[in-house]
Amino acid sequence: MNVSLCFITEILKPLQTFVRVNSYIWKVKSEIDFRQTMSDGMKKIRWVKFILLTFLTLAVTQDSIACSGYKITIGNKTIFASNEDAWRVTPHIWFENGIKNAQFGAAFTGSRYDGENGYAPQSGMNEMGLAFERLVSYHPTQKSFANRKTISNPTKYLKDILHTCKTVEEVQEFISKYDHSYFIEDIFIYVDKSGKYLIVEPYTVTIGNEPTYLISNFCPSITSEQNANKLERYRNGVSFLKNGRDTTLEFCTALSDAMHVCRKKIGDGTLLTSIWDLNTGTVNLYFYHDYKTAVQFNLKEELEKGDHIIAIQTLFPHNAEFEKLRTYKTPKNSNLIGVFIVASAGLFLFTSIFFLIQYFRRKENKKYPYIQLLLFPLGLILFYYMVVLSGRINVFYFPAPYKDLTNVFVSLTSYIPFLLLFMIIPFCVINVKLFKEKSWSVFAKGLFTFNNLVYIVLIGLFVYWRFYNIFS
Repeated sequence: MNVSLCFITEILKPLQTFVRVNSYIWKVKSEIDFRQTMSDGMKKIRWVKFILLTFLTLAVTQDSIACSGYKITIGNKTIFASNEDAWRVTPHIWFENGIKNAQFGAAFTGSRYDGENGYAPQSGMNEMGLAFERLVSYHPTQKSFANRKTISNPTKYLKDILHTCKTVEEVQEFISKYDHSYFIEDIFIYVDKSGKYLIVEPYTVTIGNEPTYLISNFCPSITSEQNANKLERYRNGVSFLKNGRDTTLEFCTALSDAMHVCRKKIGDGTLLTSIWDLNTGTVNLYFYHDYKTAVQFNLKEELEKGDHIIAIQTLFPHNAEFEKLRTYKTPKNSNLIGVFIVASAGLFLFTSIFFLIQYFRRKENKKYPYIQLLLFPLGLILFYYMVVLSGRINVFYFPAPYKDLTNVFVSLTSYIPFLLLFMIIPFCVINVKLFKEKSWSVFAKGLFTFNNLVYIVLIGLFVYWRFYNIFS
């Protein structure tokens, strides 16, 4: 499990962060004497608090992971397929036998480690020919279901469905007992071997029986076909099926290939494709959008071996694109970088507040007062940028400048690396001059110097992440 990712996710929850910011600001207010500038000072501090809350609110956006899936039924044969598109590098397949009340054995695939629960399932199939897939999707928050069970362990909940249900009707009955709005950022599709499918949205559950059905990162109940077709992977699947449909492995492999994702920057995209035959109980796996090599498992045969788990990459030949992803370091997969980015956010927030106070508390003419004033907005801007880099938005994998269709402020942060690059030389020159003079306190000079060192490290990381490659 990536410790830094969990750590960063938790501390950047907006309410928690705002509470900490509030606590810190009021502590500063109680410790510093504002007797001469009490009224103006308090107004400035309140303004800072308002700006911080606004920044945090604007920073928290959902970065959709591009997953897709489909089912095809012809006669008595149903195929269900899933494309898991993720930046994780730990895809696994595992097999669990049924026990006691959870009587059906099942196979699951997934790449996100969930502590003592093992890996969280992203797709799977049981012995009765019931399969499912989980996809990221947006749905506005509504009132939760009343008088239903709470989902306290989502990984166990998802596994239990396959261990106890045979058909989509049974899945519907199972889910109806729970407040499934818990999965506010997800949509699920369940398919049984009869060809029926169940779409589970945060507040809606729908059964269908069309011969073919495609799904991607949207909730069908609130998404028009026109908007759904804005997703290229979904549009490609619809276009592919206009030329006919089949349940052969060759046809389904080609369809999965048509719907896969491969981004230009480092070749990342579809991590794992699984094609489940719900009638024969077999699954064909394709690793990291390479559709020339497949590995097949028979569910019954694997369950006879007992419960076991297999790392997907060990089943396939060396994949140069995957190795490129595996060795690419970001705050999401590197503890060192993750902690550095979070610590930098704290540094910039403190720097912003400190130098704003210093500027308004000066009792005599100091050199470079405009630098102290400039460090206030710069600190807030960089604090916000660190929140973006540490949050859900994976700007590291997309060409520069990154464009967020849902948040113009996130898009504008793509130019912050250039701002830092432009300012670093004059800042360093002023830094040297300050150490030759006594116009700033030792602490102020030290803090300014420390900020400049962090700026230099960040510029190095921005170069590594190709944030300056806006013309390539």
